[in-house]
Amino acid sequence: MTQLSGKISVGGFDELILPRLGFERSNVKCGPAFGVDVSVVDAGGNIGIAMTSDPLSLIPSLGLAESAWLSVHLMANDMATTGFSPMYAQMVLNLPQTLSHEDFKIYWEYVHRYCKAIGVAITGGHTGSIEGQNSTIAGGGTMLLTAPINDILLSNKAQPGDVIIVTKGCALSSAAILAMSFPETVKNRLGTEVYYNCCDLFYQTSSLPDALAAKATGQVRAMHDVTEGGVLGAVYEMAVASGLGVRIYDHLLPVGNAQQQVTRLFGIDHRYCIGAGAMIIAAKPGTVNEVISALNARQIKGTVIGSFAECEQGCMLIDDEHNERVMPYHEKDPYWAAFYKAYKQGWK
Repeated sequence: MTQLSGKISVGGFDELILPRLGFERSNVKCGPAFGVDVSVVDAGGNIGIAMTSDPLSLIPSLGLAESAWLSVHLMANDMATTGFSPMYAQMVLNLPQTLSHEDFKIYWEYVHRYCKAIGVAITGGHTGSIEGQNSTIAGGGTMLLTAPINDILLSNKAQPGDVIIVTKGCALSSAAILAMSFPETVKNRLGTEVYYNCCDLFYQTSSLPDALAAKATGQVRAMHDVTEGGVLGAVYEMAVASGLGVRIYDHLLPVGNAQQQVTRLFGIDHRYCIGAGAMIIAAKPGTVNEVISALNARQIKGTVIGSFAECEQGCMLIDDEHNERVMPYHEKDPYWAAFYKAYKQGWK
């Protein structure tokens, strides 16, 4: 397999990407930015076009249906941060030559089903195969939606005093994918109960229901889905994007027993590894109960973990004895190294 190391570094993004964005158009209201999930273009008539792009997953050890789920829902999670459902998708597939026609048919059938279930029309793209393509990434996709431009939420709109709610828990997708990719190892070392609990977590990796429930309250200023860097990485990105500081209570971070055991087995910190399915929500002060009640009505757990602060207060992590330290930010998610280390060691 081709080893991946995740997203480009912040320095690389600032130095290589941001100064070279093609033709400058005044109707681009939000372009590429650190910690921002979507771009927004003003289409006129008070309508905005929001869009996001992500890799498409194809992980044989995980399964074709499961890979299709990740391909669709990791993009949809980004779109969910707007407070609206995605509407359209373009997909570019660069498939390994070893993938059979029958397996591709199964994979694409599930992509179709998952898109249809959330109201996404596939409008085009490109499909082909590439010699030597052995990555778990099978191309890339873009999702789009249209909505009243002033109603589209962005992750850089949090304000000081906003309360931070995280849905579900830490390391949902990391624990699920690692357990399902190396089932024999997880069952032998941690037991079948932990393995099956992680399998149950896999289809909780959509945060679209979380976002729509929260947005419907009218009490949410900004949201950021949890991907690379985990819950704390997402909080940090949201703070930086909004020009704010943040105070997070480490002991309040929600994590299940299965996630803790799997991440410990693979040597990664559950707070900082890929956690698709969780959503970071900035709720207006005094509205926490309303937002959490709306989540609970959809059987979604919401946990208050801290609040945003003025920028000069910095990004602080507070332990259960009220000791404060600067919250670190890791540019490389430990999940990737853990996955390929286990693969190279022959874990099954």
